[in-house]
Amino acid sequence: MELRLFIVACIMYAFTLATRYFKKKKEKKFFNSFAWWHCLFLFLILSCAVYVALFVMGGGTGEPMSVSKLSIGLVGALVCAVYGYFKSQKANEKEKNAILKADLEWSNTVYFAGFVASFVMFFFIQAFQIPSESMYNTLIKKDHLFVNKAAYGFRIPFTNIRFGEFNKIKQGDIIVFQFPAKDRKQQNCGGSQYGKDFVKRVIAMPGDTVQIIDGHPWVNGQKLPQQDYELYDDVERVSYQEEEDPALYQQLWEEHQLDQYLGIYLRDSLGPVKVPEGHYFAMGDNRDNSCDSRFWGPVPRENIKGKAWFIHWPLNRIRMIK
Repeated sequence: MELRLFIVACIMYAFTLATRYFKKKKEKKFFNSFAWWHCLFLFLILSCAVYVALFVMGGGTGEPMSVSKLSIGLVGALVCAVYGYFKSQKANEKEKNAILKADLEWSNTVYFAGFVASFVMFFFIQAFQIPSESMYNTLIKKDHLFVNKAAYGFRIPFTNIRFGEFNKIKQGDIIVFQFPAKDRKQQNCGGSQYGKDFVKRVIAMPGDTVQIIDGHPWVNGQKLPQQDYELYDDVERVSYQEEEDPALYQQLWEEHQLDQYLGIYLRDSLGPVKVPEGHYFAMGDNRDNSCDSRFWGPVPRENIKGKAWFIHWPLNRIRMIK
């Protein structure tokens, strides 16, 4: 979301600078083509609004936008822009100045708000909507929450450079992170997960050895105690017993490809695997209905965006997240 707001802010800032430049340098020519310029403004600002609105309506999870909805939105923006073109063609000089002033005020407001919002979301707090039941009953589908992006330190945008590490990631933390695989075409859990944001609980730290036996996680040879946030469905357990090369097994898991070979069997039977340095094992509280590190491997530190912090909607669900 923060990147999209930053892009919108840059577009409107560029429009503002260009408008002021052409008005100052070529005022006569500028007003001769004013209708086209106003048409461009309307199309840009409405298209940006459609772009952001569709992302928010999609839950902000990184899911691809609906082409049909995007097309309808852009056509609507174009129709409004064309209407603005014909209306501004009939304007006199005084009316043109008034329209131009309003256009600049709107573009100034949008780019300023966009830069401020993207700055806050890059460094401090980001809104997130729960897209599935994988964290039930701690988090339920369509819960709206805030993610504390400063919890584990600040990250310089578009880099992996971090500073100001206030807290360290701990076992049991609920984190929000971007899917670890970098191949757009890679299939995990039945489809491409590239670029999507996930929310899961950290169950193992760098260097820990993890094994899943009959659906229960074991870390460093110790079975994790059942917590009150865990949910177990009455499902039939499945297992896959075959002698694999441990080194190849570990490699496939680290490269996010193990589920392409073992699929659903990984839900109840995994490992043992060792969590690499700089990585974490993340798992959903609703273990029987969660696509997590069992299937697509460890989560790199640089992919972690922040710590799930506070549910702000719906009203009856408002609470701090533990």
